[in-house]
Formats: sequence, C-alpha cells, structure tokens
Amino acid sequence: MKDVRKIVFILAAIALLPCFQNQAQAQYKQPVVAPSAPLSGVRYDNRWEVYGGFAYSRFTAGPQLVQGSNLGGFDVQGTRWFTTRLGLTGNVRGYYGTSGAQPNPYGIRGPFVSETLFMGGPEYRGPSNQHVTTTFHALFGGDHGNFESALYDQHGQKVPPLAVGFFSNQVAFASALGGSLDLNRSPKLAFRISPDAILTDFGSSGIKADFAISVGLVYRLGRDKVRR
Repeated sequence: MKDVRKIVFILAAIALLPCFQNQAQAQYKQPVVAPSAPLSGVRYDNRWEVYGGFAYSRFTAGPQLVQGSNLGGFDVQGTRWFTTRLGLTGNVRGYYGTSGAQPNPYGIRGPFVSETLFMGGPEYRGPSNQHVTTTFHALFGGDHGNFESALYDQHGQKVPPLAVGFFSNQVAFASALGGSLDLNRSPKLAFRISPDAILTDFGSSGIKADFAISVGLVYRLGRDKVRR
C-alpha cells in the first residue's frame, strides 16, 4: 500500500506541474523595450555643413595624349545653408598621380602630375528623408595644373611639355557639376558619395570634361529654429 500511495503522489505532482508553470508565467511579464531610433532627430535646418573625403579623378594631362591618368587625392567642402533648400558652397580639391606620355626619345615614362581646384557656387537640397538626402551643385573657379615637374631627360635637361604631349603649368577655368548622396548615420553625421563632371579649359584644346568622385563624412552644425 505504501508503494501505491507513493506512485499516486508522484502522478498527482506530475499532473499539477503545468498548472504551477502557467501560474508562474502569468505572474512574470516580459519587460517592453522601446525600439532604438537613432535617426528620429534628423532635420535639415542646419546653418552649416562641412565635408571631407577621399577623391578620385580620371584626367587627361595634355591635348595630344591618348593615355589618361587616374589621380587620387582629397575633397574638402563647406556649405552655408540660407534655407532648408538653398546654400552656398566653397570647395578645395587636390588630385595627384602619374600620367602616360607620348612616345619620346627623352626617356620620360609616367611623369608625376597634379591638380588643385578651388571653386564655389550654389547648392540645392533635393529629395530627403531621415535616412538619406540628395544635393545638387554647380561650382565655378580655377584649376592650378602642375604638369612639368617631372619633365626632364636622361641628362637632367628640361623638356618642353608639348614635346611629350602635355599641357604647360597654368591656372585655368574649372567647374564641377554634380551632386551628392548622403546616408545619415546620426542627426549630425552622414556618409557622402559625391560624383561630378569636372570641366576645365587649359587653352589649347578648349573645354573638356573629366569624371571625378569622392567619398567621405559630412558633419552638420548650427540650427535655425524658424526657417523654410
């Protein structure tokens, strides 16, 4: 009989176990955690915006060259926004690398070339939301081209740039027509991709267009409370 009572007790305990579990679960409530929304504070009423990034340009350093040059460098911009849509941008860029040269008897192969551009112009903010914003710009200014620093023959004598198909060193008209795509990482910080058509006029071949692009970080600062 004792064994029977033990068996009955164990079976009763097993049968009642789900009831105790349900009661414990009913008493415990999972805490509700509010979802994180790091971009909920993104607004486009900032007065200032600064940008810095790595830049690339596909450039042809002379009127008679077949081979172009792939130049790398920097792109720095500052924008003053007067409304949420319209601003004024100042821009400095530098591109550096080597370029192909025309076949020549001077032993010149892949000389160093560089460009430094300084431009300014209007900026327009296009379609935007808390995740992404687009801007468009038309910048105008000058381009200081350095094409002669490595043009020396085997005896250290200076070679005229036209003898190897290059432009001469000069400051020429320059313009950047393009825009940017900003991927917001916080209300103040964004990752930017900025492609451009770079127009330059070094005199002997008229205005020509080259492709350029930069990637980097945008930082927004200063807010106006009542702007449209």
